[in-house]
Formats: sequence, C-alpha cells, structure tokens
Amino acid sequence: MRSMDDLDVRGKRVLVRVDFNVPLATGADGKPVVADDTRIVAALGTIEELRRRGARLVLVSHLGRPHGRRDQSLSLAPVADRLRELTDANVTLAPDVVGEQTRALTEALGDGDVLLLENVRFEQGETKNDPELARALADLADVYVNDAFGTAHRAHASTEGVAHLLPSAAGRLLESEVRTLTGILDDPARPLVAVIGGAKVTDKIAVIDRFLVIADTVIIGGAMCFPFLRAQGHAVGESLCSEDDCEHARRVLADAAAPGAAAGGRVHLELPSDLVIGDRLQEDAQHRVLHGVEVPKGWMGLDIGPATAERYAREIEAAGTVFWNGPMGAFELEPFAAGTRTVAQAVARAKGLTVVGGGDSAAALAHFGLEDAVDHLSTGGGATLELVEGHLLPGVQALDGAGAPS
Repeated sequence: MRSMDDLDVRGKRVLVRVDFNVPLATGADGKPVVADDTRIVAALGTIEELRRRGARLVLVSHLGRPHGRRDQSLSLAPVADRLRELTDANVTLAPDVVGEQTRALTEALGDGDVLLLENVRFEQGETKNDPELARALADLADVYVNDAFGTAHRAHASTEGVAHLLPSAAGRLLESEVRTLTGILDDPARPLVAVIGGAKVTDKIAVIDRFLVIADTVIIGGAMCFPFLRAQGHAVGESLCSEDDCEHARRVLADAAAPGAAAGGRVHLELPSDLVIGDRLQEDAQHRVLHGVEVPKGWMGLDIGPATAERYAREIEAAGTVFWNGPMGAFELEPFAAGTRTVAQAVARAKGLTVVGGGDSAAALAHFGLEDAVDHLSTGGGATLELVEGHLLPGVQALDGAGAPS
C-alpha cells in the first residue's frame, strides 16, 4: 500500500477521498449544521500535510444515502462551513460532483486551496463503480489519495475506480487504520483480549470466529450474550434472542472448547454471570440486578451485572492488547449504563494497546468522556469489522500497484 510519502504533490491537484459522512442537526438559525465533527477532525492530519506540501486539494465525500438523486438535505454545505472553521484554508464548495463548472474550479485552485465537491452519492454511478464517473473524477486531479477508511470496504467510483486511473496512495488516517488493525491481528502483545458486544451474534459471527483463533480471551456482552446463555440452557425471558443467533452461539461454544491457536491453548470465552434486567427498554423501566442469568418471564436483560463487569474489567486491564467492539448494554439509558461504563473505564486504564472499533463503541466512549483515553479509535464501522474478519478491502487493494508514483 503506497503512502503519501511516495507522491510528489507540490503544485498538483490532489483528489482526496475523505469520509465526511457526519450527523447533521438544525442550527439556531434553522439551517443544518454538523452535529459531530469527529470524522472531519480525523481527516485534518492528511489535509493539512498535503496543504503544507503545496498541494491543491479536491475533496470528495458522501453524506447519507441519496440513492443517486440530488437531495438538498444531504448537501455537504454544512461540512464545508465546519471545515472552514477548523482550518485556515480557502475552502470552496463545488456546486456539483463533476462537470465543466467543477473542472474550472479545480483549475483555478492555488497551492494550499481546498475545493470540496458536492455529495458524490448524488451521482448514480458512484455506488455502481461506474467507469465514466471514475474517469470524470480522475479528470479533476493529477494525483489520488484515499483517506476514507470508513468506506474502504466499498468498491465505488470514488474509492476504487479512480484509484486505477491516477498515481494513488493512502492518506495518513487510512494508513494508520490498516497498520493498527492488521498489527493486532498478526502480532499482538499478549494476552490479546477481544471484547465483543452489541445486539446480534449474526452481525459479528465472523469477528468472533477470527478471535476464537487468535485471541487469548473473548468477552461477550450486550444483547448478543443471550443466545449463548440460551444455548447453555438458561431462560432468557423477553431478551433479544433469535433462533439464528442461537445456532451460531452453539457452534461458537463448541469451537471455543476445541484447541485454539492463541498461546498454544484454548481460548477463554467469557459470558455474563449476572445481569441487570428491566421490564421494558425505557429510561423509567422497572429494573434490578439479577444475581444469576435466569431471566424471568416478562423481563429482559439490558446490561451485564456488576460482578460480570468487574470480572471483565480485570481481564481487560491485564491485557497486552485489547480490541473492543460493541457496548455491554443499553448504555444510552442510565439504569442500564453501568456495565458499558465499567468496561469503557477499564479500556481507558489498560496499560496494553487499546483499539476500539467505531460505531456504538465510539459513541459509548464519547458518552462517558473517554474518547481520548484509548490508543486507537477506529473511524470505520463495516470496514473495521471486514478487515478484522480477514477480508480484503477494495479501497485498500486498489492502492497496491495503482498507477505509477508521480
């Protein structure tokens, strides 16, 4: 994978695929504003380095799912406004993605200037990886840099197609993501502890399978623990638990009992021994600690219990490497936040390398004010999981042998 060190960018137009797919809110003046600028801030390292090196930046990103139609509510105008506030660059928003007017704007750029193209998913050819759109994007620049790790698992025109048409390289963010995630998979400091939470086993079964082979301990939390408990013969009440998830859980339990590759022994699969249950998923729900895992009828498990949380925390703090993806419960609701809070605090205190997958885990860290207390907070959702599962990412593959370095 080529890095930006391999490219001469001075005085050249650099098409940079960024991930500015950020949440929007309504501002005081009634206009849309960026509600969370984490992804924009994450791209600033690449943007500012290219500007210092005299590049003329043409940024391309998607926002939401306009399905190939122009949807003004998904315009990148609020993103351009926030980018102006975060940098001293001359930032212009192009009226379209491609076309003569957009091309003229790229040709008028000076060294260090920034042009943000309009939402690339306004173009039907983007998600189809249309060669014509890829060529039109390539015509806007001399060099291509992909810094959008969050979309690297998609073979789209702006992530994969254009990379074959220009001298191409990985941006600093994408490079850091790939190196960190592959590092914990290939050569982790031991013990490697994987903390997997969230709602459904089916969504993360390939991730669990991977860590059953390479990790020393796999910790299960969140609603996905209930198929495991049910597979062991426990009652789960009204807890989220599908038959498909139960089938996966039965197989994982069997695999975990078989000889594993991690440290030459068997992986330790950790499940809850107590729970916090509620009569409904609401802030004002009746709730109590269940000393055990037999969930009565009419109740649902909504968090791991305090004894389980402390046990998990001890494993995490003693780890050489921690990978965490998925909350331990419904942390957005205070009665069911304690388990995720305890795990998040343990990850923050851990002396080993701490890597947190994006999405809900990142939201949990932010909820508890701990987002700056981990070593690597991944900006990817699906891309992070696919890389951990062992899949090749099209947006990364395209940077290996793409074009000739300029």
